[in-house]
Amino acid sequence: MRRISLLCLFAASVFAQTHHEIVPEWPKLPEGHVLGLCAGVGVDAQNRVFVFHRSGRKWSNPFPTEPISQPTVSVLDGATGKLLSTWGENRFIMPHGLTIDHEGNVWLTDVGLHQVFKCTPEGKLLLTLGERAVPGSDHAHFNLPTDVAVLRDGSFYVSDGYKNTRVMKFSSEGKFEFEWGTKGKEPGEFNLPHGIAIDAHSRVIVCDRENERLQVFDAKGGFLHEWKGPQIGKPYGVAVGSNDHIFVIDGGSPSLRLSERGKAVELDAAGEVLDSFGSHGKEPGQFQLGHDIAIGPDGAVYVAEGTGARLQKFVRKQ
Repeated sequence: MRRISLLCLFAASVFAQTHHEIVPEWPKLPEGHVLGLCAGVGVDAQNRVFVFHRSGRKWSNPFPTEPISQPTVSVLDGATGKLLSTWGENRFIMPHGLTIDHEGNVWLTDVGLHQVFKCTPEGKLLLTLGERAVPGSDHAHFNLPTDVAVLRDGSFYVSDGYKNTRVMKFSSEGKFEFEWGTKGKEPGEFNLPHGIAIDAHSRVIVCDRENERLQVFDAKGGFLHEWKGPQIGKPYGVAVGSNDHIFVIDGGSPSLRLSERGKAVELDAAGEVLDSFGSHGKEPGQFQLGHDIAIGPDGAVYVAEGTGARLQKFVRKQ
């Protein structure tokens, strides 16, 4: 088992330079277009940015039963920030995860509906998993599923999530294959698997949010590594770039000072910290609660913000 020591992480935070900067006045949304809490974000090969947002709906217990009447998916031009299209009105209860697969399909999780959806970029439904508004722990149900990661062959993993604390693997047709994970702190256990991604070596990287760590598994769910420490904080979302660098959004660990919360972190494939950018706050380039992160084909980094209810773009400094 490989661990990053707190001392090494502290040293990285002291000596590392910030290599990313905010793109000002991005996106350029029409007046009156409300995103609300931005839960999930992904970018396709055409550099279109898809954001799954709650359009002003607040998290409540119990969840509302009526779908959000406004569009919940906004599609933006990555270069200009211009709004290209919207969809998802009258369909979702509590938007959460968004993933773009290698064919450009859009995968969504709804924690209010306890379902996973595969859609075309225009919003046409291709596949639904889970029973509408019925939570469960068997192979046909989810309980507040959080995110999806898709392999090149179309098979996929679901982090399931707030209640079941497991990762499930499905075939490209949506047939259950296997699962792993229970509630706990040991390797292979979870306390809220929140974000999930796959790297070029088919390793499965899971944001074990409340345990404040990343866990790395092989394709069959075998435990490989644990990455944790103050430089990583509390991982909410994770994405892998074309260079196999891993990007994480830290939602903010209560164990850290405010100045050390709310940041994005770039790691190499071995889990070593390469860069940390952003901070806690409301200004451009800061985060009140970063919820998800995505990497564009040009290397731009997009952060979907929860409490701050906005989407921000970062690029590497020249």
